[in-house]
Formats: sequence, C-alpha cells, structure tokens
Amino acid sequence: MELSKRLQAVADLVTAGYIMADVGTDHAYIPIYLMEHGLNPSAIALDINEGPLGRAREHVEENGMSDRIKLRLSDGLAELLPGEAETVVLAGMGGGLMIRILKNSPEIIAGLKECILQPQSEIARVRAFLLEEGFLFIQEDMVLEDGKFYPMMKVRTPSGNMPHAESWSEVEIRYGKHLLTGRHPVLKEFLERETALKSEILKNLEKQNSQSAQHRTKELREELNYARKGLEYYAL
Repeated sequence: MELSKRLQAVADLVTAGYIMADVGTDHAYIPIYLMEHGLNPSAIALDINEGPLGRAREHVEENGMSDRIKLRLSDGLAELLPGEAETVVLAGMGGGLMIRILKNSPEIIAGLKECILQPQSEIARVRAFLLEEGFLFIQEDMVLEDGKFYPMMKVRTPSGNMPHAESWSEVEIRYGKHLLTGRHPVLKEFLERETALKSEILKNLEKQNSQSAQHRTKELREELNYARKGLEYYAL
C-alpha cells in the first residue's frame, strides 16, 4: 500500500515493534501499511463513525489483516483498554478535538509509551498543552502536500519520574522547537511564504483607516514579527 505524503510521514514516526492504536482511522491506511511492512505486530483501528469504520473493515479484509487489526467504534480512546496499546496515532483532526481526546483518557495515556500527533489546526495550542501536561517531545516533522503544510510530532507520555516540563519560547511553541533547531527545510518554506503573504496584506491594510483594519494590522504585525524570529534560526 502506498500512502500519501502526509500519512507516510505520520507512519514513519511510529516506533517499530509497538502495538499501535489509530484514532479516527478512516480507511485504516496507516495500520495496514505498518502491518504490511512488518513494522508493528498488531493494531487497533478506532473511529467514532460507522461509515469510516465500515470502509476500514473492507480495506483490512481486502489486505488479509483481520487477524492483526481489530476495529472498534469509539469516541476517541473510550473503547481502548489501559495497556492495550503502546503507541497511539491521532492524525487529521482539529487541535481542539485532539486535546479533548487526550484529556478525557488519562488512564489510557498513562499506559502508552508514545503518541504520534498530526493536528490540522491550533497547532501551537496543542504544543502548549503537551508541554504543560509533561509530555516530552521526541521528534517533529513537517511536510508540504497539495499546497498545504502539515506539522506533526512524536511525544513520550508523562511519567512520575520525569523532570520538570520543558521550557519553550513563544516562537518555538508556534513553529516547533525541533523543527526550528533542526532547520527543517519545509518549515523554512512555510515561514518564507507566511512572511511574504503577511507583508503584502499589511501594505494594503495600512492604506485603510477603519477600526477593524487597524486591529487586523496590529495582529498581522505581531504574526509577521514571530515569522521573522522563526527565520532567524536559519541564519545562525
């Protein structure tokens, strides 16, 4: 099975040998790929909707994976048992939903070794939540596919003997500390595009005198400032 660029990058973050659970599995592409390539022994594919779960079941059966991939109708991690999986994938969902899923299942999270996360929105909010809760960032990646940028991360779940939470700057929370310090080329492309777009919008807004234009101008200047600070990592 060939994955999209985004899903391939997510699958590449999953530690080989771990039993994995895929939340919001949709077509079960990631579990099937990992089993097909002998990277992981078994998987549990979870989805809140019958439709996607039915499609996932069809794909699992077509690929002869019924004995290795279990399928469950589940709201987030609700139908996963503590200790049943070692790694959980949450990809292709909004950041707010991702935070809710992680918050609602502390006993499941405690039994995991890692989480692979690819939020579609509110990425900075997700990073801030993870840091506050004591997750440890292991790896970050970012891909560009069909004109859209997709950041993702591998984090180790909190444990009682972990040191105090990592301290990240606002720029690092916005764009990803590992991406910045590793000078990730896709993040650089994103920051350059953001800088160019926001600069152009600012030029047009500064000609307007309405209160809403002035408010948006202030916001854009702040966003532009952060994007430029992000690009400073590439000048070191």
